[in-house]
Amino acid sequence: MTPENTIEFARNIIRTERAAVERLEGYIDRGFVEIAETVFRSRGRLIITGIGKSAIVANKIVATLNSTGTPAVFMHAADAIHGDLGIIQPDDIIICISKSGNSPEIKVLVPFIKQMGNLLIGMVGNLDSFLARHCDRILNTTVAEEACPNNLAPTSSTTAQMVMGDALAMTLLKMRGFTAQDFARFHPGGALGKKLYTTVRDIMSDEDVPQVTPDADLSSVIIEISGKRLGATAVVDPVSGALVGIVTDGDLRRMLQSGKDIAAVRARDIMSASPKTIGADELAVKAFRLMEQNKITQLLVLDPERGNAYCGIIHIHDILREGVV
Repeated sequence: MTPENTIEFARNIIRTERAAVERLEGYIDRGFVEIAETVFRSRGRLIITGIGKSAIVANKIVATLNSTGTPAVFMHAADAIHGDLGIIQPDDIIICISKSGNSPEIKVLVPFIKQMGNLLIGMVGNLDSFLARHCDRILNTTVAEEACPNNLAPTSSTTAQMVMGDALAMTLLKMRGFTAQDFARFHPGGALGKKLYTTVRDIMSDEDVPQVTPDADLSSVIIEISGKRLGATAVVDPVSGALVGIVTDGDLRRMLQSGKDIAAVRARDIMSASPKTIGADELAVKAFRLMEQNKITQLLVLDPERGNAYCGIIHIHDILREGVV
């Protein structure tokens, strides 16, 4: 194959799978609503099973459900008929995933599930199959063709299963009113946990907080900025304690380039009034986004526990060093 042929071939794979996903929209109907509402009202768990590639998809769907508030358990179809049926409890709902719906393991497993009396949902790509005929509800994942050039390797079908699983999981999330805070409780570790939990207060510089008065001379401003090593100092009214501005090292450079009389310069002359601020209890990732949006490298921090008084500076380097983003 020429490079051009390879590019076209790969793009066609993507187009085929995209068409399979688009086809799913027509399968979202009242039946889907009934399934989502039944699962939402259930006092049990979702047990998701499958064989082969469908089992791998089932594992991913289980992980998504568990992380978004719907208790779910994976049960391999082959293992189920060798003892793992004991996983199933009376109130559990079973989702069996299969493209053909006629796999030998599925044909053996389905009657046992029916005997146990649990609701059985078939996520199936063949509506004339054994699974489709014997399940109580159907999530239709029929595809026109696999993206495999031999129309054999599970590609479009597994993509359709994955997307249908996401549709169900996100619908349940919406029904539960599952929030970002709920999500954070289930993801305390790693970079995602830091993003969802780490606050400005956790990583801000709150020792030797840089600040000068509006009447501070240039020498005092430079000493405060360089001594505290945060690249800026707040300007605070000495009487009211109110935050009135910020002077950054960039402000100093611009002032020096302007040719002003250095001896006469005061903090108020070079400060930026109405500086960008953030609350100490806000997420650090929000501080990072504010810095990105405003093309700045630090924010002044206000403490809500002290009437939003100025309490420190958070620098973009603090956030990067902590691994929040």
